[in-house]
Amino acid sequence: MTVHFPFQNTYAELPANFFARVAPTPVSSPRLIKLNRPLALHLGLDPDRLASPEGTEILAGKQLPPGADPIAMAYAGHQFGHFVPQLGDGRAILLGEVIDADGVRRDIQLKGSGPTPFSRRGDGRAALGPVLREYIVSEAMAALGIPTTRSLAAVMTGESVLRETELPGAILTRVASSHVRVGTFQYFAARGDTDGVRKLADHVIARHYPQVATAERPYHALLEGVIARQAELVARWLLVGFIHGVMNTDNTSISGETIDYGPCAFMDHYDPATVFSSIDELGRYAYANQPRIALWNLTRLAECLLPLFSDQQDKAIEEAQSALAEFAEVFNAAYQSGLRNKLGLATARDGDQALAQDLLDTMAKNQADFTLTFRRLSDAALGPDHDGSVRDLFADPSAYDEWVVRWRQRTADEPLSPDGRRNAMLSTNPLFIPRNHRVEAVLESAVSHDDFAPFERLLTVLSKPYEDQPAFAEYAQPPQPHQRVLQTFCGT
Repeated sequence: MTVHFPFQNTYAELPANFFARVAPTPVSSPRLIKLNRPLALHLGLDPDRLASPEGTEILAGKQLPPGADPIAMAYAGHQFGHFVPQLGDGRAILLGEVIDADGVRRDIQLKGSGPTPFSRRGDGRAALGPVLREYIVSEAMAALGIPTTRSLAAVMTGESVLRETELPGAILTRVASSHVRVGTFQYFAARGDTDGVRKLADHVIARHYPQVATAERPYHALLEGVIARQAELVARWLLVGFIHGVMNTDNTSISGETIDYGPCAFMDHYDPATVFSSIDELGRYAYANQPRIALWNLTRLAECLLPLFSDQQDKAIEEAQSALAEFAEVFNAAYQSGLRNKLGLATARDGDQALAQDLLDTMAKNQADFTLTFRRLSDAALGPDHDGSVRDLFADPSAYDEWVVRWRQRTADEPLSPDGRRNAMLSTNPLFIPRNHRVEAVLESAVSHDDFAPFERLLTVLSKPYEDQPAFAEYAQPPQPHQRVLQTFCGT
């Protein structure tokens, strides 16, 4: 039987200037590397058929499934603060949309499937390494409970791509609530196409924010909704030490999902100035800058929506500013609540913010590992006899000793038992993250040796980030000095 995708294509029903109709470019000899079977089932797809030769050809873009209406979406964007009026899907093609088991509409997109009218002299292809990196990190983020695009499959094309060197080519099947970005709105706004902005806003409301459709000011409510989701999303990034690396407006999803995993990375030792991206030379997208950049990106969205707010520019700007002013409150509430959870505090009290910040400052001064400090602090909730493994993470253990006294004084006022606090903390402080040195080792094995066993093992570990998994204990360890990965790279 043929592979069946129950496609719907609402975005392809929008006006023709929203996209370009283009089919994937066939590849010579596709080979399935990884299929996300649980995700396939959740999308209403048959994983066995997807894993068949016919399914592999579909996942590689060699043939189209019935009902597909392949398009490359148009968008613009600010890249490192500089506006580019036309970007678009230069190497990604949206096959269509399906409704998942939760009733949510999800895009099915092939990334690396060949050139499009937006390729700007690019080959439209992807190398194996970046495809596997996105698969690993996006699925890790999903397991951590952070809104994200997902990875359905990775396929090798049987062809090479030329970057700095010749590399094996691959295609990622990406799943997203949608691929509409801040840059999509900018594409129409830059052309003075207010009708295009309105049609796009109406589409986004219907798809992502249906509750605002009947609001007195629906477009204002839309902006407020996007602001809230982005503020909460970035707060959750910070709480697990994630650094996106390239927070351009074309990489900022309107749905509130993490999208476009290029030079992304997770911190090892805590340092708010941490940057990994090789192209972020000035630290624009450093770890601690991410909330500020998110607000900057949302301000660009607000500018696009101004004509929909009011015919009077001053009134429209006032409306936009009132919405943007809510970002800090939503972000701070989400971030501080998350920090309290990481510290095992069930109630909010004056001084909690200072207590958390003092720990972070002490970690920074003592090069303490971000993930392990909070994880081992969970065990320290049982009492001082369990402090040893935490204090060993600090260059000067006495700095931890000074702070932990105040933490215990604060937790003594809480209703939770020591066991209850430990269990609550273990459920919010992961043990396993996709550490850079582990990811790079996996990519090296796959790209240079065609060995995907390390890739499979890492995915297994990361699928249960909050569980102890004694058999994989070494995956929780930070890198030795000679293992540190100081730079990550975009996949283009």
